[in-house]
Amino acid sequence: MEKVIYSKNRYSFYPLTAERWRDLEKLFGERGACGGCWCMAWRLKRADFKKHSGSDNKNSLRGLVKSGEKLGILAYKDDQVIGWCSVSPREKFLRLENSKVLRRIDDKPVWSVSCLFIDKKFRRLGLSTLLLKSAINYCKSNGAKIIEAYPTVPYSKNIPAAFAWTGFPSSFERAGFIETARRSKARPIMRYYVE
Repeated sequence: MEKVIYSKNRYSFYPLTAERWRDLEKLFGERGACGGCWCMAWRLKRADFKKHSGSDNKNSLRGLVKSGEKLGILAYKDDQVIGWCSVSPREKFLRLENSKVLRRIDDKPVWSVSCLFIDKKFRRLGLSTLLLKSAINYCKSNGAKIIEAYPTVPYSKNIPAAFAWTGFPSSFERAGFIETARRSKARPIMRYYVE
């Protein structure tokens, strides 16, 4: 088992490994977090993602976990899994690499935070910021110098969770990220520079 990356109060954060796969399954539930995504939306072309939604996406993610690929971190309160943050080298996210709005700012290597998923009972409690701080530690431990994120600017106070999966700028700001570029009103590119 991997060592804890970050802990605060009764929260602890660990890398997703094959030994923790069942925890991710439990967190994502039958719906695969959201509509059968299984955190594969950024990793596949749009058409492939839609075609493989559900169990195919689940099997693809499980294969990546079994291969030992660095995929992200799980959050726990005591021993209960309550959250997920997908973070990997940017080139692992095919749709991100092909995006016009989120195209690369420069040619520097970055790790990208592509998704946050928090159990309904633990939303709006500041867990996103703790997940991001643990993601920073995870990226540092893997040699990253720049961590990038693509949060959504909320259009209302009650934005549906399905539209909040990339997080909100305020959580990233609290974790130390700064806006670096914006090619869309609703989608800034934010970075954290590792010292």
